[in-house]
Amino acid sequence: MKLIKLDAIDSTNEFLKGLSNKEEVQNFTVVTAENQLKGKGQMGAKWDSESGKNLIMSVLVKDFLFDNEAVFNLNVVVSLAVIRTLKKYSIPELSVKWPNDIMSANKKIGGILIENSIKGSGAIRSVVGLGLNVNQLQFENLPRASSLAVICDTLFDKEEILFGIVEEIEQMIAKYNAVAFDLWEEYTGELFKIGVPAAFSDENQDNFMGIIKGVSSVGKLQILLEDDSICEYNLKEVQMLY
Repeated sequence: MKLIKLDAIDSTNEFLKGLSNKEEVQNFTVVTAENQLKGKGQMGAKWDSESGKNLIMSVLVKDFLFDNEAVFNLNVVVSLAVIRTLKKYSIPELSVKWPNDIMSANKKIGGILIENSIKGSGAIRSVVGLGLNVNQLQFENLPRASSLAVICDTLFDKEEILFGIVEEIEQMIAKYNAVAFDLWEEYTGELFKIGVPAAFSDENQDNFMGIIKGVSSVGKLQILLEDDSICEYNLKEVQMLY
């Protein structure tokens, strides 16, 4: 694994994408930054982070995805890599809020942004961005945000966590074909609010009750509705209210 450390950058994802467009970059190359000026989350949301306090990283993944219908497999791998790593530090009540938020109880502690590009050969190159709140103690105007330090009342080694996450990603990808079913089953079990009644809002801002049953092979959230039907939703089509 090659590690590139930066002090400040607009976006680690943009830096790594630009670098890999200019030259051949080793698989699982990681870019980290102490300060990210234009961090972004899902659907263009801004990702704010106090300088030097949190883990801001992007990792290049090649030679894993070869089919557009299978791109969510990488979400499964990365989400589980983060969950597995944080469990080693006894972070309580960890879960994945579909599709890419990392939760501890009802607090968001991290977010994943995966950007895929198709090369001329048809292979898919992925840049996996992860923001993880590690040692930040204050979150102004972000009542649902927290950090490992706040939750556990202790400071953590950001780089140690980084190496743990990337090692988990590499190991899962190396043996993915043999354990894909087990990983999907593990991912489903880690879903936030899995199997319990929850409130949702659809794209028309209509509220409804449902129960999360899982995620489809292409990454759609499967919700059991009150009429006993199961409906599948894309990212922009549903929002959990909690």
